Amino acid sequence: MNIIRDRKDPPPQGSECPPETPADRKHRKQHESDNQDEALDETFPASDPASPFIPAKTPE
Repeated sequence: MNIIRDRKDPPPQGSECPPETPADRKHRKQHESDNQDEALDETFPASDPASPFIPAKTPE
């Protein structure tokens, strides 16, 4: 049974983590990417959009 947890979380007391298989790594990376995409969607647009135009200073 695979328990989904963050890699930073320590393993439960008295147990060792089995080595990560290539399939587990792919699943973990996809999960991280999905979480990051969701967080970006939830925070966009955070405020006023950035202006693509920066006016030049008038010559003196």
